[in-house]
Amino acid sequence: MTDATTRQRLADRLREAPATAGQLAAAEELPESVVFDHLRHVARSVGDGEQFLVAPPECRDCGFDDFDDPINDPSQCPDCRSGNLASARFRIDRD
Repeated sequence: MTDATTRQRLADRLREAPATAGQLAAAEELPESVVFDHLRHVARSVGDGEQFLVAPPECRDCGFDDFDDPINDPSQCPDCRSGNLASARFRIDRD
């Protein structure tokens, strides 16, 4: 059993490989909404020499990817109103 916090475990996973909030939620057995809250904190607290990177959600129908808040789970595209969206992917990289 580990003493790492949920945020530490999420950060460690993102250092290993990119992941969506859904993948992280499944791995940690948490609701996706809770994972998004944790990711906002992880983004602010990455260590020196690291970057929290986000590949934003993208509309599969029109290609729109300029969402206001990339650490979010939009329900539809603001451009074409499609609900066919690829989830944002998160990772932590060394500078």
